[in-house]
Amino acid sequence: MSKINEISGRAIAVEGNDIDTDRIIPARFLRCVTFDGLGEHAFEDDRLQTNGNHPFDQPQHQGASILVVNNNFGCGSSREHAPQALSKWGIKAIVGQSFAEIFLGNCVAIGVPCLMASPEEIQQLQTLVKENPKANFIVDLATMSLKSDRLSLPVRMNEGSRQMFLSGTWDNCGQLVSNAEKVKTTATQLPYVNWQSA
Repeated sequence: MSKINEISGRAIAVEGNDIDTDRIIPARFLRCVTFDGLGEHAFEDDRLQTNGNHPFDQPQHQGASILVVNNNFGCGSSREHAPQALSKWGIKAIVGQSFAEIFLGNCVAIGVPCLMASPEEIQQLQTLVKENPKANFIVDLATMSLKSDRLSLPVRMNEGSRQMFLSGTWDNCGQLVSNAEKVKTTATQLPYVNWQSA
């Protein structure tokens, strides 16, 4: 089972309210058969418009695993490609003021916790990330805290989602694999599994 108790690493901040899924991964990249390769196109249009000055292009943020955002992040269409693009880029957790509900659900489904903090705490965190991009952070789902050498903040998330991460039940495929024998046993009891035409 894929239990997630904590996420550690450097952080990257993308500022702005109401950043929608079309900005996270533009529609022209939705024609892919798999999600492989989506990471390199995360925030593609925003990055083109800033001529290499977008945080996802800056060398000091490469390899960051915690994304810090503002209010209503992931709004707009329900495309699951948006959290997939962030995950493929390397994001393992997102901390923000609030998240669009479908985006949040899509993140839970792929094992990316979305945690919330107050606007003042997010501003404080984004400032720290910009001033010290090498700072290491730990997001602890057991204590619901985010810590670094210079900062310690309480974070919050839906308790049901939190328990799914802590128990590993967010991972549907992992649950099937870990219960393979039970699945086989149940399958043998289903009358239509061995059904044959007369």
